[in-house]
Amino acid sequence: MTLRRTLLTLALAAPVAARAQPAWPARPLRIVVPFAPGGSTDLMARRIAERLTQTLGQTVLVENRPGAGGVTGSDLVAKSPPDGLTLLFGVTGTHAIAPSLYPALPYQPLRDFAPVTLVVQAPLVLVVHPALPIHSMAEFIAAAKARPGAISYGTPGNGTSMHLTGVMFDQAAGTQTTHVPYRGSAVALNDLVGGTLSSMWGDLLVVLPQIRAGAIRALAVTSATRNPLLPEVPTVAESGLPGFEAVSWQGLFAPAATPPDLVERLSTEVRAALALPEIHDFFAGQGFLVGGTTPAAFTTMVGAEMAKWARVVHEGHVSVE
Repeated sequence: MTLRRTLLTLALAAPVAARAQPAWPARPLRIVVPFAPGGSTDLMARRIAERLTQTLGQTVLVENRPGAGGVTGSDLVAKSPPDGLTLLFGVTGTHAIAPSLYPALPYQPLRDFAPVTLVVQAPLVLVVHPALPIHSMAEFIAAAKARPGAISYGTPGNGTSMHLTGVMFDQAAGTQTTHVPYRGSAVALNDLVGGTLSSMWGDLLVVLPQIRAGAIRALAVTSATRNPLLPEVPTVAESGLPGFEAVSWQGLFAPAATPPDLVERLSTEVRAALALPEIHDFFAGQGFLVGGTTPAAFTTMVGAEMAKWARVVHEGHVSVE
């Protein structure tokens, strides 16, 4: 009798316990941006946070945690509770390049994070000063081979995707160009316009106004396909270096032990947001290739990107010291 009563009590209590489980998310979420406010990563995070606030029924906050080129904020999320309430807006630098450049990196992208979804990709553009008698990638390669080291290219700093794209280009083309690091793209662009620099691997959004003004000349984009904002500019791949592709990307990550069902839910919600015309068209209008991938596809992509940039770093003997 006692056993029957116990079983009956458990059976009656089970539905109550199930109902007592709080619905996710029970508290506000935060998206950590590992850079200062005002940049493209911050802008994208805020647009997505606004939409998720509506669809999840909880406030989604954006928290800027800049420092060490994105490492500080990334490490914060890697060590956060895996409850689906803390996400990271990771980028090429933090999750594909940093592991090869920094032996003491406090996290590993695929060990300490659960990739949620790719958000956007963006090509770089090879631009030159218009005074140079170079109008195509073939002419650029010929000039670089004729005078090794004479052609300089500016970037926003050592170890950036722009720097490593220049290294990868030299490896693919058999050229030797000279890297000139600056503290930011804007400073490098000013020197290019002024004629101090020969060339620059620049973010599309940064260099586009000067291209349209005729202050600099675009030779090629680094994506696999041409960009709609510069349809007349060929890709590097179609300009003599087949298979060349170098894009900066941004995507969402959760801490590694986050339950798979929450990762999938977050991925579904973000992909739905990216498909909305007001978000998709806004990002595309900024020159981005809008993503939206499954967690599995994004994981595969991050792994491939890590391997690609590791080869560039090691073969190019790149150091940030």
